[in-house]
Parts: sequence; C-alpha cells; structure tokens
Amino acid sequence: MREPSVTVVKTGIGFGCCLAMIISWSLHQSVLYALFHGVLGWFYVLWYLIVIK
Repeated sequence: MREPSVTVVKTGIGFGCCLAMIISWSLHQSVLYALFHGVLGWFYVLWYLIVIK
C-alpha cells in the first residue's frame, strides 16, 4: 500500500522578514527601506534590538 504524501510549503516570507519590515516601516515610513530591511530579515531585527533599543 502506498504511503500518503505530505506537501510542505517552502516559499513565502518568513517571520523575521515580516518583523523587520514592520520595524523598518514604523521607524522610517519608507517602502524602500522596508523592502531592503525585509531582505536582511533577522539581521536587521537583531541590529534594531542591540542598537536602537
């Protein structure tokens, strides 16, 4: 008998990316900054926590 297959989604934005974009938007109100910081993801979030907070 054949085992059922499980499909896992591997695309989309992650939590770190989304969080970075939200933090960036709240500080700069710029779409370009938000997109750039979204690419950096967790690196920007950690930098924000260490430097800004």
